[in-house]
Amino acid sequence: MADDRGHDHTRVQEFFGARAADWDSRFPDDGPAYAAAVGEMGLRAGDCVLDAGCGTGRALEPLRSAVGPSGTVLGCDLTPEMLAAARLAGRDRSGRLLLADVARLPLRTGSLDAVFGAGLISHLPQPAENLRELARVVRPGGRLALFHPVGRAALATRQGRQITPDDLRAEPNLRPLLSRSGWRLTSCTDEDDRFLALAVRRRDATESRPV
Repeated sequence: MADDRGHDHTRVQEFFGARAADWDSRFPDDGPAYAAAVGEMGLRAGDCVLDAGCGTGRALEPLRSAVGPSGTVLGCDLTPEMLAAARLAGRDRSGRLLLADVARLPLRTGSLDAVFGAGLISHLPQPAENLRELARVVRPGGRLALFHPVGRAALATRQGRQITPDDLRAEPNLRPLLSRSGWRLTSCTDEDDRFLALAVRRRDATESRPV
């Protein structure tokens, strides 16, 4: 398993590392969609929130606006080039950037109020285990937002493929996956111009590993 995980990490780093420099210019109009998704999370001033797989940090500014100066914003990504692009864009002024794997976060159990993940779920090598790790670092009753600036059908068309029945973002698949991982899905929106699944950290969930 460790070897497979290392291979997955290398594949993700190579894919995003090669695209980091021009990532924002490829998707220049996504900013309002990010801000709108963050706005639906119900964040409050003073909250502590993580952008998991933050890439070039496009969610960091709206997250900072949502939690205010008294809040804490963290952005973690596995790809150094993506974090470098975030710093070059000045987005490290909105949150602290961490080179870290969402499969094993350097954060205390229950230390966060919320997690935001844009385009995250399709890149998780072990979705149930990885979502359980996100649940570990979020307090009971905290929130999770899984977002993409286009919906499943539009993304499939963009990538020249068909939607398959095993798509993890399909609500019949996503709901039980989240439930097994310590979350309760509260809403799922899949439209041409966005995908947004919101979930709450279940209070009866067990932690994935001791800290």
